[in-house]
Amino acid sequence: MSIIKINEGIARHPLHRMKNPINFSLEAGEHLAIVGPNGGGKSELVNTIIGKYPLLMNDVEYDFSPRTSRMAYDNIRYMAFRDTYGDTAEGSYYYQQRWNSQDADIYPTVAELMPEGGDPEMRSKLYRLFGIEEMLGKTSILLSSGEMRKFHLTKALIGNPRVLILDNPFIGLDVDTRHQLRQLLETLTSESDLQLILVLSKAEDIPSFITHVVHVEEMICQEKLSLAEYKEKQSLHTVRALDAEKQQRLLTLPRRTDDMDAERIVELRQVSIRYGKRTILNTLDWTVLNGERWALSGENGAGKSTLLSLVCADNPQSYACDITLFDRRRGTGESIWEIKKHIGYVSPEMHRAYLKNLPAIDIVASGLHDSVGLYRRTHPEQLAVCEWWMDMFGIAHLRDRDFLTLSSGEQRLCLLARAFVKDPQLLILDEPLHGLDASNGQLVKEIIDTFCRRPGKTLIMVSHYEEELPTCITHRLHLKKHV
Repeated sequence: MSIIKINEGIARHPLHRMKNPINFSLEAGEHLAIVGPNGGGKSELVNTIIGKYPLLMNDVEYDFSPRTSRMAYDNIRYMAFRDTYGDTAEGSYYYQQRWNSQDADIYPTVAELMPEGGDPEMRSKLYRLFGIEEMLGKTSILLSSGEMRKFHLTKALIGNPRVLILDNPFIGLDVDTRHQLRQLLETLTSESDLQLILVLSKAEDIPSFITHVVHVEEMICQEKLSLAEYKEKQSLHTVRALDAEKQQRLLTLPRRTDDMDAERIVELRQVSIRYGKRTILNTLDWTVLNGERWALSGENGAGKSTLLSLVCADNPQSYACDITLFDRRRGTGESIWEIKKHIGYVSPEMHRAYLKNLPAIDIVASGLHDSVGLYRRTHPEQLAVCEWWMDMFGIAHLRDRDFLTLSSGEQRLCLLARAFVKDPQLLILDEPLHGLDASNGQLVKEIIDTFCRRPGKTLIMVSHYEEELPTCITHRLHLKKHV
């Protein structure tokens, strides 16, 4: 029995059409992974499945038996995880919001955000399964990545949907939390008639309970394969790398004439950060010297992003801390904006803050002015620099595309180009490979490696996964979560 079926589907609107008519089905008992490269058409397929893009003919067929309702709205829940923090339904998110703890009281608690109604037995089961009881009194803005993921899943499942579609469900999660989420999803599938569709950028993220895979690439929905068939086919796939010509262009990029002559790029002395009763960082000493390349690791909630927010002065508590940047001690007269001219930065918070539908090149150009949400007129020579870096990241063809029409992976590449565009002395990359497919992930790693081969370049990179780190790493700092 087909739960969802599309036969020779063609989107009514030309801008949302795939190259070929869509043939897709979700059969009873199946759990699917929709996999493919960034910008390949995964989102278009999902939006067609849920009925967001009406078809020219041959409407999507649904059979949600034994549910009484045949409406997709009542039976399908779709959740996209494109960032780590904040409530995805909250439209007033602003950059640096996470660090402004004094604002926490204006946000509703988890208990207040939970939908009313539904089956009390189902609610109780979900609360027990996801450990919701202990977080009911927390405000949404202060939830950890793993807690936020469980909260949204619980919200979606209280309505007892027949099909749950999760877009990038593992993004931003540490190894243990990712494993826990896989187990929770597997438990859900074994204890109910719920069927899952996971939208993933990388084949290695496919959990073992997935039965079939649909590969989407170059706006073509390919034939559904069993998980075993797909893995065998993928073993022959190779990823692209940074070609020799681009490597040479990057290595011979002229050094900025205004680079700061400094030995200590970052120095923190006895730094402590607390939110209420919770300790995030406790008397931390850390020194980053010119030319060092640091990998920063630790479980969700250990303080990695908080530490970076102190360096970038995005955290209001940074001004009470003993911090030296580029041999200049905070509070001795050096403007943070003068410092930021030499720092390139990308983070999940930044990804979420870009909500204006401007051309992609304008997003990249905002890195020249260290502006987020504020845009200045860009001179032709500056646009040429932006185009140079967009070409380096393989997104030159997206120059004039509206940012919000791009896939999450393409948006990530734009924000990475933004971090590099001023050729910074200090490169701070917080989970830079979020949502990137294998090819783009490898490309970004090689760009980082090549960039850091140049003299006077310092790197701080956060990642939960060893395989995401570039080979240039020389030092490591592992943070432990304070209980």
